[in-house]
Amino acid sequence: MDIRFVFMMPALAALAACGGATGASTSATGKSATIRSTGRTPSYPAAKIGAPPPRPAALLQVAPGLEGVIGADADQLSRLFGAPRLDIAEEDARKLQWSGTACILDAYLYPTTRGTRPIATYVDARRGDGRDVDRAACVAALKRPASAPKPAP
Repeated sequence: MDIRFVFMMPALAALAACGGATGASTSATGKSATIRSTGRTPSYPAAKIGAPPPRPAALLQVAPGLEGVIGADADQLSRLFGAPRLDIAEEDARKLQWSGTACILDAYLYPTTRGTRPIATYVDARRGDGRDVDRAACVAALKRPASAPKPAP
């Protein structure tokens, strides 16, 4: 007997037991049953969804040189850097972006508690090629010059 035949027999027996795709199957009792689709999607009871879990309080990034930026709202940041080149809002969070020749600055604003105005809790800085830049140096480079006080008449 050929050795290949010996190894192929169990595989052929297993395939024969599959029964093909005729829609009929035979149970262990020897009775056959036909399986048909009803054409409708089964319905399941609706899941009860409660209130979302409370969000953790926003953590403020603390680093030298970021004073006046961290904790500022969007209006204060716009006065500090000018109009952002990018303003993305998602739910109650916001990302503002400013860019200059020295760097790109991203400010992430989140409400400290539900229902309050979002404030900058984190900033990130990078060069145009994606390499990291010191955040404080980027803030200093992008700040608009403070207007000089008007001389008294």
